[in-house]
Amino acid sequence: MPSIEYSGLKVSGGKAFAILTLLGALGSGAWAVFEFWKDYQDMKGKILEYTAPDLSQYDEGMAVLKSEVDMILQEITIISDVARDMRSDMKADLRQQSSDIRHITEIVNDVEDRQKEDARELLNEMKLLEESLDLKINKALNNPLSNMSAKTK
Repeated sequence: MPSIEYSGLKVSGGKAFAILTLLGALGSGAWAVFEFWKDYQDMKGKILEYTAPDLSQYDEGMAVLKSEVDMILQEITIISDVARDMRSDMKADLRQQSSDIRHITEIVNDVEDRQKEDARELLNEMKLLEESLDLKINKALNNPLSNMSAKTK
């Protein structure tokens, strides 16, 4: 078997292969650690250099939007209150008008009843007057002194 001798140290082929494998693993591990450290340092630098973006325009826009929404909500509340008051007033007016209409209807009914009663009384009086007049006319016609009884017969 071939062997390597270096500074009085004799290494055979299997051991040399194991040493080369170990050195390769250590070298690749060291390279991985170096790359990781380099990425860490780059990231640390970027984090230290980071400045938050200026969002003041968005904050101002949000504040304006919030004040507009608050104003609209206040206007809606005012309009709702006015509508509620108007509805209450309209209901009260309708109740009053309904009461007035009922009162006027009662008055009209009373007037109609009185008018009908007056018309009946007037007709009764006219019948009485007619009967009285008929009696007087018959009496006058049947009166022997009036000379009218002969002419009509």
